[in-house]
Amino acid sequence: MHNKKFNNLNELLASNQSAGDFFNSLPGYVQEMIRQRSNNIKSEHQLRMYAENIVQGDK
Repeated sequence: MHNKKFNNLNELLASNQSAGDFFNSLPGYVQEMIRQRSNNIKSEHQLRMYAENIVQGDK
């Protein structure tokens, strides 16, 4: 897993294939919630943690 910091989600997804593959595997509603906070997601780790929090909230 890469912990390089990016300026925002779009830059992360464009530059990190692993993060992009993970993001694309998420359900649409999770992707949308993440996109709403895209300026706060600056690393693959943050992306994965935020997605996990969203999914955990559904259980």
